[in-house]
Amino acid sequence: MLAAAVGCGDAGGLEGAGATATAVGPARLWPELTPASSPAFEIGEVNTEVVKGVKVPGDDIRRVDPVGVVRAEMAASPGDYDGDKAPYRDTNRRMADCGKGPEHGRCPVLSPYYRDLTGDGRDDLTLGFRLLPGKTTAVRVYTVEKHRLTRVMAWEDALSGVELAGRSLVIRSPSEVAGYEYRLQWTWDRDQRAMLLTQDEMLRTGPREHSRHPSAAPSLSPSASTG
Repeated sequence: MLAAAVGCGDAGGLEGAGATATAVGPARLWPELTPASSPAFEIGEVNTEVVKGVKVPGDDIRRVDPVGVVRAEMAASPGDYDGDKAPYRDTNRRMADCGKGPEHGRCPVLSPYYRDLTGDGRDDLTLGFRLLPGKTTAVRVYTVEKHRLTRVMAWEDALSGVELAGRSLVIRSPSEVAGYEYRLQWTWDRDQRAMLLTQDEMLRTGPREHSRHPSAAPSLSPSASTG
């Protein structure tokens, strides 16, 4: 029976995958450093703002005009849109094509998406619009709080894709490194009342080169292992 079992290995049986790399536990570096008590840079983790001049009829976000929302943001930052030297001057010019709604003609406003991201049982609004003449796109998330339209997430980037997953928004963007892309995930946080950046990673998208031999396990120098 043993000989027969060995013979079955040539017919689709289990085969060894090679040696497994030795697991190495985490090592604490520079334990003598005093832990920081405040951030070194202003990242803007909590990004919320009431949208002025936009009403929410019946607290129903689906009745809010997406084009009007973008116009309100542009009015709040005129230096970005007005004038021949404004960075997003073409966005302003093409808003004239939005009379019939998002994505009609050369309108820079993208089709809106609705999903309950905050968990209150009501739809929230995910909106995007192109920042022209460049190649970046603005992505926004809005909810209704106290009868007011409130922006709870804002990001601008060159986009490879945008996804809604549960109560999270995922943005994929190209990387300068060939074969990789950035993947950023925002998730609703009920304590901060905002979409927080909960995941920021670089992922491989190109073909992976397989090696016949497992890579050697990383080693620690004696000085590092003493931590």
